[in-house]
Amino acid sequence: MNIVNKLTIRHLKQNKRRTLVTIIGVIISVAMVTAVATLGISFMGLMQRQTIATEGEWHVLYKNVNKNQLGTIKNDDDTKALIISRDLGYSPLKEGQNENKPYLYIKEYNAHGFKQFPVKLNKGRLPQAADEVVISEEVANNAKVNYKIGDTLTLDIGERLGNDGEGNEVELTQINQLQTDDGKITENLRKKKSATYTVVGFIERPTWEPTWSPGYTVLSYVDENILGSDDTVNALVVLNKVKGSLFTHAEDVAKAIHIDKSSVKFNNELLRYYGVTNDDGIRGMILSLSVIIMTVIIIGSVSLIYNAFAISVSERARHLGMLSSVGATKRQKRNSVFFEGAIIGLISIPIGVISGLVGIGITFWLINSIIQGALGMTESLTVIVTPSSILTACGISLLTIFISTYLPARKASKISAIDAIRQTTDVKLTDKSVKTSKLIRKVFGIEAEIGLKNLKRNKRRYQATVFSLIISIVLFLTVSFFTSNLHKSLELSQDGVNYDIQVIYWGEQSINDQFKTISSLKDVTESTPIKQLGVDTLIDEGSIAPPLRESVKKDKSLLVEGKYPYFVSVNTLSDENLQAYAQAIGVNYDKLQDPEHLSAILIDKTTYKDDIAKKYVETKAITTEIGQSLELTYYDIESEESKHLNKVEVAALTDQLPMGIRPAIVGGLNIIVSESVMDQLIADKKDLNVNHSLYLKSKNPLATQQAIEEMKVSNFAVINVYQNRQQEEQMIMLMSVFTYGFIALITAISIANIFNTISTSITLRKREFAMLKSIGMTPKGFNKMINYESIFYGIKSLLYGLPISIVVMYLIYRSLTNSFDYGFSLPWDSIAYVIVAVFLMVTSAMLYSISKVKKENIIDALKQENI
Repeated sequence: MNIVNKLTIRHLKQNKRRTLVTIIGVIISVAMVTAVATLGISFMGLMQRQTIATEGEWHVLYKNVNKNQLGTIKNDDDTKALIISRDLGYSPLKEGQNENKPYLYIKEYNAHGFKQFPVKLNKGRLPQAADEVVISEEVANNAKVNYKIGDTLTLDIGERLGNDGEGNEVELTQINQLQTDDGKITENLRKKKSATYTVVGFIERPTWEPTWSPGYTVLSYVDENILGSDDTVNALVVLNKVKGSLFTHAEDVAKAIHIDKSSVKFNNELLRYYGVTNDDGIRGMILSLSVIIMTVIIIGSVSLIYNAFAISVSERARHLGMLSSVGATKRQKRNSVFFEGAIIGLISIPIGVISGLVGIGITFWLINSIIQGALGMTESLTVIVTPSSILTACGISLLTIFISTYLPARKASKISAIDAIRQTTDVKLTDKSVKTSKLIRKVFGIEAEIGLKNLKRNKRRYQATVFSLIISIVLFLTVSFFTSNLHKSLELSQDGVNYDIQVIYWGEQSINDQFKTISSLKDVTESTPIKQLGVDTLIDEGSIAPPLRESVKKDKSLLVEGKYPYFVSVNTLSDENLQAYAQAIGVNYDKLQDPEHLSAILIDKTTYKDDIAKKYVETKAITTEIGQSLELTYYDIESEESKHLNKVEVAALTDQLPMGIRPAIVGGLNIIVSESVMDQLIADKKDLNVNHSLYLKSKNPLATQQAIEEMKVSNFAVINVYQNRQQEEQMIMLMSVFTYGFIALITAISIANIFNTISTSITLRKREFAMLKSIGMTPKGFNKMINYESIFYGIKSLLYGLPISIVVMYLIYRSLTNSFDYGFSLPWDSIAYVIVAVFLMVTSAMLYSISKVKKENIIDALKQENI
């Protein structure tokens, strides 16, 4: 080791505080990058495992392939495992006690199918031959039909045929609930074959079976070796490696086996958690978001490390000047600084990586109970470490250390030994450089003027502190904006289901007592009865939803009497629910109750998926104002013409949906009225069809559904959507945990960064403060000066930080518009929080730092050479 490097090590030891601060800065930076990369990979891994646990593991589906085509798919190089499945159909369940589920639904899998799909065997064994079956335990629990292992079943299997609402006969599947009318089954079961099976085991109700489906799952075995040449099955492929080319490869396979591309389906639910999609909009969104967020993180990391070096450039330059005075060359001085950076990197980077992984591990341990308890997830978060994430963190840190050492080293190497020792380049006292406005002294006093001059004299330290504040502002606001917009995007892509169970009634007698009985079931936590009436209205062309305007421009025949026909869903909440809803959106409840002056709450926003642009769009359902009226009409079946119903005034506009109300389609409206207004609307209109529904939230939706079905009330249908809603809530809750956790991390790092920068700066100014005190500045005046400095720091950082943040937020918004379309709005709450937080952090850091130096002896501080 040469003498310069030895002196560098001695210098680091002598200046322990500065060295420690720099090391901590690098550790925090490396830990942040490591934590973010690990968090993202671990989150994707969790969602992969959870999706496989609930929906099964497969990537590509080829529908209705024969035995020869099956062989080609199986022998494909990309195929890791081949699942064969076949939906045989439905068979009547004799003696079943649940009128809403009168069938057994028979489905076949090969051995791989039983492994790759979440089939949980509770008793017996899985089928190993085509004449063996396992039966869902729901048959015994819900239908009250008990089978035993070894029982023989002879089933007449067929397909369900129902009405599509337009008089056409269509085949019904498990996602279609039982079709009934006045309690009688209106669909038909057309027999296709008879089969005899032996019961060999019992399974839990499969997660892929909708709770409202009319058939209990029965699984049998299919053997590809005994398939006939004309038999067709569904082939589900598990790929060796999930990559972006799988979409084109699947189409090539389909072409090779001579099947249409429409017969190829992809498990997009699972593939998106591998970061693979065939949607150009989503791909563009993910790519642009990744670039923006990683850029923000890297800039934050660079600033954190750079400030740790840059804030003490003056002291380092003095040390290098001393080396130069004893003969050190420019190259030796540069290498000295690089060597210092290398030592700090060798110490900090390993500790930073370990700290990031340990921090994420502790976070996962703390939130796993929340994920599995509140969300009902079967999988837990585990730390997934990949070489790429570790190498990325180390690479960013090494590059940052190089930049952070190169710039001051290059600068110091050019300064003469005398200037470096005297530090004449750091403090310049030209009139222009320290000139301040006369208004400052007149308005704020001499202390404010001195404080501003101090900042200008110590320009580089001032710039480093302001830069640190700007980065903190940008980091916090962009991450906060990204979080809120990601939540909004998730909500736009969901179905808007905000309840667990829907109970539909289509009879004529009063159902209030039955609804009250259902609402009082032990597991029900919230209930909302809703009456719904479907009517029409005509809307002026200029007020219709924006997507409809383009259609009207192309085809004026869509207008009726110069206006566009809208479907209106008139929804009635109970008085109790309406009062709570009105209070939540800020509307006068009493106004909604006046039967002489009919008023309604109008949901003025809706969402839809634009199939052409391939994005989710949020748009105005209608452009109107409070106080305007809707002329409601209805279609009279007897006269076959539209008749006037009544006029309803818009009492409030909102985008908040009460429980049970789902977003209207484009060209439709949702309005909320009171029971008295609904009574007035339908008075003397016996031919109007009012639908009655009860919407429930439950702690145990399956038990609640079973309890309702056991009541055996006629003209009722029960639809349990808990599973779908739970998946939506899981996504939003998990995203909240991670993103708000990231905001907390960013906030903590920002505070540490600011405290580090300001406290180091204050420490370096001990001599300056001692000089001010020596010429008569009082403690009160000194504190006043420091307060003004804090204000100047905050104002300057906000003047730069807020505009930069707005630009970055807009870029994030533009990247999200690849898949989602909604208006850009600034997060005013977050901006207000940042403004307050900046001044609090700067003031706290200044006061903390001053408390460390104000007791210093003036003579000792003036003599001080090193920190």
